[in-house]
Order: sequence, then structure tokens, then C-alpha cells
Amino acid sequence: MLAAVLSASVALAQGTKGLRINEVMVSNTGNCVDDYGQRTAWIELYNSTYGTMKISSVYITNDRNNPTKYAVPRGDERTVIGPHQHVVFFADGQDGRGPFHTNFTLIPGQENWIGIYEADGKTLIDEVIIPANLQSNSSYALKEDGVRALDGSFDPSFWEIKFGIRDGNYVTPGSSNFVINVNSSVEKFRQHDKSGVVLTLMAMGIVFSALILLSICFFIFGRINDRTQRRKKAVAIASSTPAPITEIKGDSGEEIAAIAMALYEHLNIHDREDTILTINKVKKAYSPWSSKIYTLRANPRR
Repeated sequence: MLAAVLSASVALAQGTKGLRINEVMVSNTGNCVDDYGQRTAWIELYNSTYGTMKISSVYITNDRNNPTKYAVPRGDERTVIGPHQHVVFFADGQDGRGPFHTNFTLIPGQENWIGIYEADGKTLIDEVIIPANLQSNSSYALKEDGVRALDGSFDPSFWEIKFGIRDGNYVTPGSSNFVINVNSSVEKFRQHDKSGVVLTLMAMGIVFSALILLSICFFIFGRINDRTQRRKKAVAIASSTPAPITEIKGDSGEEIAAIAMALYEHLNIHDREDTILTINKVKKAYSPWSSKIYTLRANPRR
């Protein structure tokens, strides 16, 4: 448990070293607004690491002699920056408005030094010197997010001035500094196929290929289903068919004939014997009330 806590602490300490000052605007009269609807100077920080970074323990300052000038407050979930994500602090001198409002401001028309320090208030993480000739609504930004000199010192060659919308040179608070608006592959294809015929043929080819592939899949699945159904029917018929009658062996035809004649003679023997009385049913019924045979009496013998 102790080892896990120590490793997490080391990872956090290493993570804050990847925090970068990414873009700064000193004079903001027509750019982004804060959560109070005000336009003020702003400082964009960037997490250049591949891990989540908690910045509530760092200091932001514009005074070399006061490295702990503004401490990023603790306990706010928004001070946790994801990998390669940005966060904007407004340098309006009103830190009572929230954790993203510093207690200092930036002065237009002169150089402004900005630095960020570790939680010990002594270790410098990153710094930048904003030139005095930075115009209103222009920003001073790294050419590529988080990319600076290897030794960590300020090198103006890694920075550029963004004038707003001019040749794709956008001011980008809270987002990537380098925005790609043109796809070179698409542009080359457009030059070779100005009429769009090749693109149309390619699109139609893709659609018809997909339809043919879908038809083949349906055909294969149909055949498989037919075979499965036939196999099930064959199994059902085999299970419902009675077992074949086995041939009786051991008795010859003469023996069977003799047995049959004996049975016949036995069943019809009463037709030739006198001791057997055959009784036939009366075909015509007589009523005892209308028949005279029941009223006749025999004459007495004399």
C-alpha cells in the first residue's frame, strides 16, 4: 500500500513537469470571454504528457521575485487536465471569481514575463517572455503544442505571433495551436480530377462492389440454410420410420401351408359334423298378436 502511494506521488511529480505555457494574449478586446462575460488577458496551459495531470499544486506568476504569487486552488475538479488537453486562466487580477482567475494582470505595450512553478515554490517548470509589440487581440503561442527547447529555457524560435484569421493563423484559446484546414491529398486529387468524373466512377464502383459482396453473402448464407434444413428433415424422417420387419427364418413353405390347412379345417369343421347344430336367424319377424301359429292347439290323442 505504501509503495503504491509513493509511486503515485512520484508519477504526479513527474507529470507536472510536462506542464507548458502554450499561448498568451495580453490585450483582449474582441476575443474570448470568461465565465462572467468579460474580455481580459488570458494564459493557456497545456498538458504535454500522456497522463492525467493535477495542477492544483502549482504556482503561476508574472514576477520573478515572487514565484508563489498565484497558487492554483485545491479541491476543484476542473484543475485536473487530461492528456494533451488545454486550460485557460484569465489574468484579470480578480482571483475571487474562481480558480481560473489570477490575482495579477498583464500590461499591454511592454514585455510580460510569465512563469509556472512546482508546489515547492522554487522549481521552475516553464517560462515565457511576451514581446512588447504584441498587438491587441493577437496572441503569442508555441508553433506546436507543448514543443519548446530541450533544456526548458525560453527560446523565441519556438514561438510565433498569431494575428487572428490570416492564412489560417488563428488565435486558439483552449484548443490546439496548429490547425490543419487543408488536406494535401484531397487538393492533389482535385487538381487531377477537376470535372469529378473519376471521383464519381470510384464512388459508383465502391457502391456496386458492396452490393455484389452483399449478394454473395446472402447466396452463401441461403445455401447453408437450405443444407441445414434438409439435414434436419432427413434426421426427422429417419427417427419417425418404423423399424423394418425381419424375415422369419426356419419354417419352409410346405410347413406354413400345412399349418394353414390345419387351421382352416379346424375353423370350418362344424359344417360337416351332425352333432353340431347350426342356428340361423329368422329372416322375418312375427308378432305374437297377429300370428295364428301361436293360437293353434294340437288335437288330443285318442
